[in-house]
Amino acid sequence: MDFWNVGFLVLLCAASVFSIGAVELGRHQPTERISGSAGDVLEDDPVGRLKVFVYELPSKYNKKILQKDPRCLTHMFAAEIFMHRFLLSSPVRTLNPEEADWFYTPVYTTCDLTPNGLPLPFKSPRMMRSAIQLISSNWPYWNRTEGADHFFVTPHDFGACFHYQEEKAIERGILPLLRRATLVQTFGQRNHVCLKEGSITIPPYAPPQKMHAHLIPDKTPRSIFVYFRGLFYDVGNDPEGGYYARGARAAVWENFKNNPLFDISTEHPTTYYEDMQRAVFCLCPLGWAPWSPRLVEAVIFGCIPVIIADDIVLPFADAIPWEEIGVFVDEKDVPQLDTILTSIPPEVILRKQRLLANPSMKQAMLFPQPAQPGDAFHQVLNGLARKLPHDRSVFLKPGEKVLNWTAGPVGDLKPW
Repeated sequence: MDFWNVGFLVLLCAASVFSIGAVELGRHQPTERISGSAGDVLEDDPVGRLKVFVYELPSKYNKKILQKDPRCLTHMFAAEIFMHRFLLSSPVRTLNPEEADWFYTPVYTTCDLTPNGLPLPFKSPRMMRSAIQLISSNWPYWNRTEGADHFFVTPHDFGACFHYQEEKAIERGILPLLRRATLVQTFGQRNHVCLKEGSITIPPYAPPQKMHAHLIPDKTPRSIFVYFRGLFYDVGNDPEGGYYARGARAAVWENFKNNPLFDISTEHPTTYYEDMQRAVFCLCPLGWAPWSPRLVEAVIFGCIPVIIADDIVLPFADAIPWEEIGVFVDEKDVPQLDTILTSIPPEVILRKQRLLANPSMKQAMLFPQPAQPGDAFHQVLNGLARKLPHDRSVFLKPGEKVLNWTAGPVGDLKPW
């Protein structure tokens, strides 16, 4: 028996001692509490710590778009829809804007989809500009701070840069009218023009009920060492193969397509969720953007996420101890991925699995219907509450203007 198979069997036997983490909170499994302030922050209750005013916009900005294309309810950008629904019935909502700490504008900028399900990047900024023009004309609150006490959910690939290709997102930059607002977005990468200081990074939407329906028995052994399903090349958008995922996915395929420890393929089987529950490690490489729903799926199913995305800013990083539950691999080190993973001591794997089995960890990654204590909705509110009180400097003098309403690409200035 060669070295790789020996290492695989040792790790596999150790890892399979512990069962998968369940989505629901009541299942019995070995867990480990998140130590220190991180665990306490996850369990914070935001109610009573902030008040949010929800602008009532014409339905063309939200409900009518959703009626036109119900696919928006299940795609990975759907957090903007469910955050709106949550806030409408949340105890933190106030109907009196004079007592509000935060103002929320419900705009579904990722719900205008192409036939293959991608948000139309050229419409999103125009829609957002239109909504901001509306609230600044009809209410006095935007003009007091030019958005510094407002938050927007922008779950595009590159957040409020509103494009799925990084080069074009960087060229566009964050929509100028949002540069004083707090952005709640899935995109997070350090030192990147599409992540402004003070943003709240959230998990992408993954349907809780669908994942719950695919749970397998707790004691099922983890018989797969490394698991991945997805694209390695995007021939349609990157025919030369070096731009998509900055070449990291291509490197995974070229180096490990014949390695028996790696169960990797472009095929997406009907047993995808079940397979993740049988795996020790689940690869979470960048694609066009550094984030993907695989991160949520890995946490929910107790599969140790192997994060391959340099400088990524992960969801709720002030509350979730990602370094303790995941494995970080630099993009340049992908060819050594087998050595890196087989070198991790079994006791380290076991501890990561125990932490992943903690119900509060799983809850924080989900947007369930109805909302539950400690879920992603509450983590967003916790993040907003921690920013209070607003510094007095954010309030402008009468007639003072900071933002340039005519800045940005010419196409973004067209009416929506």
